[in-house]
Amino acid sequence: MGLFDAILGNAGEMSIADATEELSTILGPNEHIEIAYKLVRDMIVLTDQRLLLIDKQGLTGKKVEYRSIPYKAITMYTVESTGHFDLDAELKVWVSGQSEPISLEFNGKTNIYAMQGVLTAKIAGK
Repeated sequence: MGLFDAILGNAGEMSIADATEELSTILGPNEHIEIAYKLVRDMIVLTDQRLLLIDKQGLTGKKVEYRSIPYKAITMYTVESTGHFDLDAELKVWVSGQSEPISLEFNGKTNIYAMQGVLTAKIAGK
């Protein structure tokens, strides 16, 4: 992920090993990360059990919000790929009980179809 993507607020893929090490304290005993993305300090992680949105706050990033969304709570999602003039991809996730979707942006190098495949398998069944 480059500086330009960070300025625009676009997430890029990160290694599963790095994500597992960083999140080892909050993952369940048999929970495994399937795909992970990083945006400067924040992370978007899809495990075999849930969608995790990690928001590091403040100057030091010591205060962290972990938003855990079980796949059964996701009612719908949309994926928008990159275009000629729109260089970022977007994921919108609707969670039951919320009227507005959670909107996440990814840089053009991110394989948005890999993420969509994981979400489809978890939400629509294996």
